[in-house]
Amino acid sequence: MNIVTTARHLELTPALKSYAEEKVSKFDRFLSNITEAKVTLILEKNVHKAEILLNVNGILIWAESSTGDIYSAIDEVVDKLDIQVQKYKGKMTDRRKGENNRTIAAGAALSEGALPDEGGRIIKTKRFGIKPMTPEEATLQMELLDKSFFVFTDAASGALNIIYRRDDGNYGLIEPVK
Repeated sequence: MNIVTTARHLELTPALKSYAEEKVSKFDRFLSNITEAKVTLILEKNVHKAEILLNVNGILIWAESSTGDIYSAIDEVVDKLDIQVQKYKGKMTDRRKGENNRTIAAGAALSEGALPDEGGRIIKTKRFGIKPMTPEEATLQMELLDKSFFVFTDAASGALNIIYRRDDGNYGLIEPVK
């Protein structure tokens, strides 16, 4: 596993870097196919924030945590990521056992808070590669990233689709009309 550690508004000391890498390297025991782990340590207004993004053969697993101390932020984000990894492993095991893929979409819903009004401005831009996948895989990816929607290319049709979490806990799929 390739671990990339970066810091913003914070000095990345060798002790801090080795602590973060030691904590993240434990996930290699649970998932042998992690290709890259990105650890970002941020200091914003006396609040320490840690973010970890694992790339598991194209599936992204992400978690973040904010506390008053950078070391406790790392510990907390690793605990959150551990829950996400266990969820991912459980879903992969269920698929291998032949469970119906629709049960994945009918799983427990994660509550999302209302987004703050930013006055209609674009405040953040992200770019990432979109790989073809089924709606079930997109649902799993959305849950692992802990987002309320996910944009993906449908493997069957090649069209750009959007899957989203509904207020009732189910999922919706938006497909383009041909």
